[in-house]
Amino acid sequence: MTVPKFVGIAGGTGSGKTTLARKIREGLGEASNLIQFDWYYRDLSFLPLKEREEVNFDHPSSLESELLVEHLKALKNGQSIDVPLYDFKTHSRLPNETIHIDPLPVIVVEGILLFCFEPLREMLDIKIFVDTDADIRVFRRIRRDMRERGRDFNSIRKQYYKTVRPMHLEFVEPSKRYADVIIPEGGNNLIALDLIIERLKQFAQ
Repeated sequence: MTVPKFVGIAGGTGSGKTTLARKIREGLGEASNLIQFDWYYRDLSFLPLKEREEVNFDHPSSLESELLVEHLKALKNGQSIDVPLYDFKTHSRLPNETIHIDPLPVIVVEGILLFCFEPLREMLDIKIFVDTDADIRVFRRIRRDMRERGRDFNSIRKQYYKTVRPMHLEFVEPSKRYADVIIPEGGNNLIALDLIIERLKQFAQ
């Protein structure tokens, strides 16, 4: 039985970590799989929509980290998992919709707050932090939230100043000290990307 190697990628919102994760997976092909920590936001469907919109989604408590730990343990034991899917417009999990993940040789796990949880850090074989200037990150977030999540600029700006920036300073930035490797600019750093992919290919054979 092949025991998967877990590669954790963390970094601030809009840092380029998702691009890095996807490019690593592309470089490794069918020997790898990708899990996004964003899929593990807690289901808030029991709350009225107005109350859901007031939740601090940038605090570690908003994520069901214990479920991700369970899933990683299952993969480590050679078992496939079905991960939840999250709807950012309604702040709830999509009912009866999951993504099937097999225990392939390399599992890339990415998320802003990934390194904030000790049980998760202990399961990661390689920890990568993507470090990108704040002004670049905020513009990327605005573009993503407007294009992909159907949000307007005023709501994005309000959330950024209310929770995104303060939570980044309190939780995300300090978690950088747990990284094995710090990469500027994420998936756009082609030299770093090539080095990481070549290093991981030894596990993907």
